Amino acid sequence: MAEAPKSIAELLIHHKIDWRTLAERSCVDEQKVTAIVLGRWTPSPQDRDAIAAVFGLTRDEIAWGHKTPIQHIYGQGPA
Repeated sequence: MAEAPKSIAELLIHHKIDWRTLAERSCVDEQKVTAIVLGRWTPSPQDRDAIAAVFGLTRDEIAWGHKTPIQHIYGQGPA
């Protein structure tokens, strides 16, 4: 049975690197990497490939989902 995809946070722990090192090695902006690790940003396909390569994986072998529910902050909301 195949192993379930791991999140970026889990991969950082497993590979014993921090988010700054990940940003440096992947050439993805540090602020984006921070948001990705916290589950607040879904990266572009190019950023996914660059980050996955740091771990020797493909983008499909990583769980990229949001951890924070997306909500409407401004506006009238439902009538």
